[in-house]
Amino acid sequence: MLYRYLKKQPKIAWVKKQTKVWQILPFVCLTLGAFFLLSVFWPILNYEFKSHSFDNRQLISPVEVLGDSNTIVDYSQPGTWFPTAPNLTPKTSKITHYSLSIPKLKIEKATVHIDGQDLMDSLIQYPGTALPGQYGNTIIFGHSVLPQFFNPKNYKTIFSTLPTLKKGDEIFVDFDGMLYHYEVIGIEEVSPDNISVLEQRYDSEYLTLITCVPPGTYLKRLIITTKLISF
Repeated sequence: MLYRYLKKQPKIAWVKKQTKVWQILPFVCLTLGAFFLLSVFWPILNYEFKSHSFDNRQLISPVEVLGDSNTIVDYSQPGTWFPTAPNLTPKTSKITHYSLSIPKLKIEKATVHIDGQDLMDSLIQYPGTALPGQYGNTIIFGHSVLPQFFNPKNYKTIFSTLPTLKKGDEIFVDFDGMLYHYEVIGIEEVSPDNISVLEQRYDSEYLTLITCVPPGTYLKRLIITTKLISF
């Protein structure tokens, strides 16, 4: 009898151990689920908490001008970012591409396509805006997603960390053999129907970077204004 009891003991212990594993499995799954949800929503909440420092901040609701829930908007097309903006004629130039670098964000010689149409393939200079180094405002659009997916070499994510820029940060543009050095002078966020940020100012040479915020959404537009300081 003692032999039979001892022989069965390991099996009982194994059953108890297996039961314990099944008891803690739901807790593990719940913890992992909460972690993944937090990783998605925390960047948005963190952005909203910190963005009170932006100048002229505007809190807005989702874009109403995009129509009803059945409307499909392709945000890889720069024309959808400001739906009420007029269609401008591109500036005449033999140059179709140039490069942009932001050392703080580890973006090196990213391609900017003048009057491009696909933000998945490159940064895009908004049509009708000044060319780099000219008086006026060179406006560049770039795509963004949640910052944890940021890759400075991937145009789907390239502007994901743009909200971390501050006044005084440097931006470099290599255009037609000339290297232009810009400095951040202003940061703000606006609604998609505020097309004043696309206007030209001819008192100096400006460069404006635009992406969507909060991270991973299309609710607002982040505007980084820079000014040429040397070339």
